[in-house]
Amino acid sequence: MYPTLYHAFKDLFGLDILILKVVMTYGFFMFVAFLCAYFTTRSELVRREKSGQINSFYRKVKIPGKCIHYVLSIILGFIIAWKLSYFVIHFKEVIDTPQDFFISLKGNIAWGIFGALLMTGINYLELKRKENNINSIPIEIHPYEMMPNLVIVAAFFGLLGANLFAHLENIEELILNPGVFFQNPLSGGSFLGALIGGAIGVLWFIRKSNISWKIMGDITAPGLLLAYGIGRMGCHLSGDGDWGIDNLSRKPDMLAFLPDWVWSFDYPGNVHGIVLDNPVWPTPLYESVACIILFFVLWKIRTRISYEGMLFSIYLIFVGIERLLIEQIRINPEYLIMNLRLTQAEMISSVLLLMGIIGLFYFPQEQKEKPI
Repeated sequence: MYPTLYHAFKDLFGLDILILKVVMTYGFFMFVAFLCAYFTTRSELVRREKSGQINSFYRKVKIPGKCIHYVLSIILGFIIAWKLSYFVIHFKEVIDTPQDFFISLKGNIAWGIFGALLMTGINYLELKRKENNINSIPIEIHPYEMMPNLVIVAAFFGLLGANLFAHLENIEELILNPGVFFQNPLSGGSFLGALIGGAIGVLWFIRKSNISWKIMGDITAPGLLLAYGIGRMGCHLSGDGDWGIDNLSRKPDMLAFLPDWVWSFDYPGNVHGIVLDNPVWPTPLYESVACIILFFVLWKIRTRISYEGMLFSIYLIFVGIERLLIEQIRINPEYLIMNLRLTQAEMISSVLLLMGIIGLFYFPQEQKEKPI
């Protein structure tokens, strides 16, 4: 397993690039996942605007208060320069444990002050430029121009949702120690919680953009699948603990052409340092392959769907079935619901699957007089 890109490059290519110790494998794949979701969603926004399915809109641009701008400039400039300068100067000291360094109070105050002054100066010039170029007349905004802010909103609400749903699986601990909710917010969490949280954030963000929530769901669906598939590959390569139950069965002869780790794997050198007693099902790998394949299916049929909300309904069905199947070989806390023992993921996946099926029948009936 490769906790950082340094381990990956050293094992695969024999390259000893120390700076890569800073880049966690899981975090790198999450970054790539966000990039892929960004570009696929932006591509769909552009395509649908050209086809007339969505339109640009006009909005007055407001320059945030100068005081807020300057305060943020001082804080961000100081922190970045304070940390980065110390990291460069004391590279050999901190490179073996970069994560410990970045959450410590170590830094170079002099460089921090310089960074604060530099960023404040840059912001001053940028505000002057905006004041000269922007007047009170509303300007045209194309939907694809919302993407940078949309990604930030979706990521923020997604992280909140992922963290919340992950802690709900240990509700007793959360009640006894509410502060645990704010510990390690970037360490992973519930994908389904991230989906729900991100969806809430996106719907809130687009409420004034004149884009139907059904169309927005269709636009984001392919990118969500691709991002999840790539993110799960990061889980697999780093060994973040999302593996399945023990798998001691013999690999079928029909799969003899595949490496043994595709069938069962013990995740040596995983990011948590856990030594597994037995090999397990490599469920993150299965989810990654399945979701990337399903992404191509959605991408292929996206131009053939006749009604708003249909593509997103298909996405919900794909996600629901995929997660329900994979839960059969994963270890998760179970809850007793009407004499059935179900995991949180199984309950949410069942709801998503049901919503998707309902959508397949509902949206055509709702729009039979006005197909897109």
